[in-house]
Amino acid sequence: MASITNMFKLVRAGLTLMRYGVPIPPPGLEAPPLFNFLKALSSPLWWRPLKQHQGISPALTRLGPSYVKLGQFLATRDDLVGKDMARELTSLQDRLPPFPMDEAVAVVEKELGAPISELFAEFGEPIAAASIAQVHKARIRDDKGERWVAVKVLRPGVDKRFRSDLRTFYEAAHLAERFDPAAKRIMPVAIVDTLANSVALEMDLRLEAAAISEMAENVADDSGFRVPDIEWSRTAQRVLTTEWIDGIPLHDVKAVKAQGHDTKKLGAHLIQSFLRHAMRDGFFHADMHQGNLFIDKKGDIVAIDFGIMGRLGLQEQRYLALILNGFISRDYIGSAQMHLDAGYVPAHHSAASFAQALRAVGEPIQGRTAEEISMGGLLGQLFYYTEVFDMKTRPELLMLQKTMVVVEGVARSLDPQLNMWTTAGPVVEEWMHRTLGISGKLRELRDETGKLGQVATGLPEFLLQAARTVEAVGQATQNGVHLNEESLEKLAEAQKRQGRSGNFALWVGALSLLAIASALFFPSFRLIFSSIP
Repeated sequence: MASITNMFKLVRAGLTLMRYGVPIPPPGLEAPPLFNFLKALSSPLWWRPLKQHQGISPALTRLGPSYVKLGQFLATRDDLVGKDMARELTSLQDRLPPFPMDEAVAVVEKELGAPISELFAEFGEPIAAASIAQVHKARIRDDKGERWVAVKVLRPGVDKRFRSDLRTFYEAAHLAERFDPAAKRIMPVAIVDTLANSVALEMDLRLEAAAISEMAENVADDSGFRVPDIEWSRTAQRVLTTEWIDGIPLHDVKAVKAQGHDTKKLGAHLIQSFLRHAMRDGFFHADMHQGNLFIDKKGDIVAIDFGIMGRLGLQEQRYLALILNGFISRDYIGSAQMHLDAGYVPAHHSAASFAQALRAVGEPIQGRTAEEISMGGLLGQLFYYTEVFDMKTRPELLMLQKTMVVVEGVARSLDPQLNMWTTAGPVVEEWMHRTLGISGKLRELRDETGKLGQVATGLPEFLLQAARTVEAVGQATQNGVHLNEESLEKLAEAQKRQGRSGNFALWVGALSLLAIASALFFPSFRLIFSSIP
């Protein structure tokens, strides 16, 4: 029954898209029979195209908040929807009319467990509203003094609506994987998983507060970039209270210049900050458009709205740094080998062939003017080779690439002549020195030693258990009988007689195994063993 309901929801969404002039199904794909059947039965007044307000963005807005979020996510996947549609989705605005003031007050009072008058000295009307939440400007008075804050309040019932629509999205993803073999490569179910995880984080504002806190720790020693302070005592699952940022939004470049700020310096600093967050920390703000970035009185860049965050594992951090370094240094064969070593390109492809593809992407930027060079665009071209070289889609890298395009756009609005590669160079060099230099090798050796220590702690006991098992099996097979209590008692007595000499032998065996494993699996120890005459 649930599947039938979801199918009808999908048909309704498809017909709505058609009314707005969006081709359903996309060119090259066939619609399921049920869709064609219901389309034929539907009134022409329902599905015939509208004469005005056509396009996928107004269609998704018409379908509701879940589809707006889906559209924003698909804007990062031009490999799925094509460049033109992805470009249109990039402009999709997540703006909705605010919900009533009394409903917002009710949510705040329920979540924080006190009357609004006790929580805030002043609580104003909403100043911004989106599909998931809206923001109010408020004033608090406590032992720290009096100050303005931003209060983010979740829309009533929005979580229930999203859960329902996500079930429909999963139905569509499973159907795509079942009936379209090509869909398995792009993993539509995994894509919906990523969207579901992102939405789940946005549905609990305590998690957004945690994201702000984590980034605050990451950038504590960085100059020129910061995040708002959190008012934890006024934060709950559906309410988030942070410092009010009294600054100039980065979309108002004239105002930024009028305040005497160096826009060229700000543009470079924005790019470098983003790359540090991605490569150094593996944790970046994935919605860094101009409306979410401000310049405060000190001239620092301040980011807000941490509902969408990106994470990179150690392997992805390494990938980003080495691929950028490869393009900067024009070391295409080294970058290609890194792709194969990391498993991004299957082993049946040669490094030389993939290096040729990298050269096709990298060489055209040589000699071009600064404003024509884009790191995000370069990564986007690289990801177009996914099908040719059987590369698996990596959602986290695609999110990074699209965020990089947005950050570059903001930086270029501050400095149209900004050279992305010159700007990125110091950050990449810093990463290379920190990770691949002597200090990085020492950290790697320390980590590997720690891993070996963990193995060494448990290995002697493991060998003891193995020895007991072997002896028990030997006695059982010799006598042709199963183990019984008498056999176990004899084993225990024999083990006791072995005493320290047996334990010593086991430790020697353990250390020998560790030495062999270290030489085989850990590069740092291989180096040490290879230097022994």
